[in-house]
Amino acid sequence: MATMATGEEQSSSSSRVQKWSLHGKTALVTGGTRGIGCAIVEELAGFGAAVHTCSRNKKELDEKIKEWEAKGFKVTGSVCDLFSKEHREDLIQTVSSVFEGKLNILVNNAAISMIKRAADISGEDYSKIMGTNVESPFHLTQIAYPLLKACGNAASIVFISSLAGSLALPALSVYGASKGAINQLTKFLACEWASDGIRVNTVSPFAVKTNILKAEDIEPSLVGNYSELMCRTPLKPIAEPDEISPLVAFLCLPAASHITGQIILVDGGFSAGSFKFQS
Repeated sequence: MATMATGEEQSSSSSRVQKWSLHGKTALVTGGTRGIGCAIVEELAGFGAAVHTCSRNKKELDEKIKEWEAKGFKVTGSVCDLFSKEHREDLIQTVSSVFEGKLNILVNNAAISMIKRAADISGEDYSKIMGTNVESPFHLTQIAYPLLKACGNAASIVFISSLAGSLALPALSVYGASKGAINQLTKFLACEWASDGIRVNTVSPFAVKTNILKAEDIEPSLVGNYSELMCRTPLKPIAEPDEISPLVAFLCLPAASHITGQIILVDGGFSAGSFKFQS
């Protein structure tokens, strides 16, 4: 004989669903047409969020938005070069208009990488890496702050960092420094903005299958260094983007309401101990 759920059971079930849902939430994901960014857009949209993303490539952005619409996702987009201060300001104005002055989630994903020995880094290289990986996300976060604060106790910022921000890896000195800055920024903002109901966390991967770097752009001897390192990763050496995005989504969910100021490594166990038994 079937029994009806009590009011208490129904309330508990409803509360559990709400903890694991982003329905009614809004999100901005930078660099969302490729790699990790694309996976994050789909993850957040899959949990019910309305997502806005940006890309420098209009054709690529338009194609991805059509794909997302076909999947039933609520995604809009802007053409934006995040290296430009004016473009960042225009992006936030657009987001404010699209989401009526409130933003629940900001994912600072867009970045550039450069594998070069420290002695070979030019002034232009340094400015480009720091401008894209530190100045841009910091400024974007600053100008998004009023929109995040307007959500009350329901806002979350997630930065995408790198294992290189915590450990020295071959020929990544300036890139690693840029990601180390993001790690520290996460801690400071988490403390400073906690009273505004804004949580701030960072997801820090190791090697991920993306096109951020092309093999032909890397000196062959340096590629060899990384091949040796990745072979010592306890799990598989290279992650898929959709193995990073679920953690990002989790940190944005109400279920993660007491998590802030954390730099969480997603590195296949590499930082736990870089050896691997051969079975």
